Amino acid sequence: MINILIIEDDENIARMITAALSMVDYNGKCCYDGKTGSEEALKGNYDLILLDIMLPEMNGFEVMEKIKDCGTPVIFLTAMQDVADKVKGLRLGAEDYIVKPFEALELLARIDVVLRRSNKTQNIINYGDVSVDLTRHEVTLKGEHVQLTPKEFDVIVYFLQHQDIAVSRERLLSTIWGFEFEGESRTVDIHVQQVRRKLGLKDRLITIPKLGYRLERQAGK
Repeated sequence: MINILIIEDDENIARMITAALSMVDYNGKCCYDGKTGSEEALKGNYDLILLDIMLPEMNGFEVMEKIKDCGTPVIFLTAMQDVADKVKGLRLGAEDYIVKPFEALELLARIDVVLRRSNKTQNIINYGDVSVDLTRHEVTLKGEHVQLTPKEFDVIVYFLQHQDIAVSRERLLSTIWGFEFEGESRTVDIHVQQVRRKLGLKDRLITIPKLGYRLERQAGK
């Protein structure tokens, strides 16, 4: 299981993050001040650290200075929007920088990018008769290779990593095509339909009227 350390002094935000992580079967442990968080981080038992900047005892930048050699990737979480603070955090070695408030799905998507970059995620995801190899960018159905376009591959990976979560068309557009993409939701529908057809997911990748889609988790998983 992926273990993530949350160093955040706002307990409500920390609980929200923990709940979001549980949706994708990630384990979150919370520390509410910089000193305790840095000590926990140095134990080295984490795949990722989510680090607030405005913390009691030690601020996030001070924590980052102390833990930057431990090898664990860090994403800063902060209400600060000053460019200088962003640059400082990244220069200290942070992988990413997320400004509060943020949506749970945005956080999970950014976490996924960092975990993949750090080779922390599993390389093969199995879902029934479907197997997805993230490293080789290959998909098989009942052992037979299935030809997907790059965007279709990204769509099925996103759903597999967010099972049982209702995902809007807008979220898929922004995450997979990018915020600069000027397409429309019909683009998402076409790609989802192709993925559903090619991988035999008609009864599992369901449409949610006026919202988007949800890939149902397999029973017992």
